[in-house]
Amino acid sequence: MAVKEPPFTVEIHEDTFDVRRYPTRVVAETRVAGGSFAAAGNEGFRRLAGYIFGGNRIRKTIAMTAPVGERRDSRKLAMTAPVGERSEDGGWVVTFTMPLGETLESLPVPDDARVTLHEAPAARVAVHRFSGRWTDGKYAEKTAALRAWMGARGLVAVGEPEVNRYDPPWTPWFLRRNEVWLNVGG
Repeated sequence: MAVKEPPFTVEIHEDTFDVRRYPTRVVAETRVAGGSFAAAGNEGFRRLAGYIFGGNRIRKTIAMTAPVGERRDSRKLAMTAPVGERSEDGGWVVTFTMPLGETLESLPVPDDARVTLHEAPAARVAVHRFSGRWTDGKYAEKTAALRAWMGARGLVAVGEPEVNRYDPPWTPWFLRRNEVWLNVGG
């Protein structure tokens, strides 16, 4: 059974690169402080999976969709007391796209306060598809390749890159479909 994906239109397609337009969609998201790309992705995935597998006020199960997005958290968090730690830049935001047709009003409230729901605005994104493992090194390598491709075409990147994963963790690494996205300005 195929996992549903949000609809999009393709403006440019060249080899493993695209420019796509996505309409507004509802996402569940969680912020994970610090850590590596892989560790934050695993923690964020567990939190969000808990929500869609019934960890919500009405115990509703929500269909799994793709992709699972992950990007650096660019917002600064204030230090709180009496906690002996503080959050610094370098955290991560992990998202699940909710099934088409779900709204903020139709989705149940998450049990975990670290999981929030919101509408992701319509977006024009440059995309670089790749297969393989989800590592910090791969994230940096594919982001650099996408930036170079965009620069050669006069496209301006806006904001932080986001890695989107389409396959469950048990998929053999060499069959995994992944993408790096950068919002396109202008």
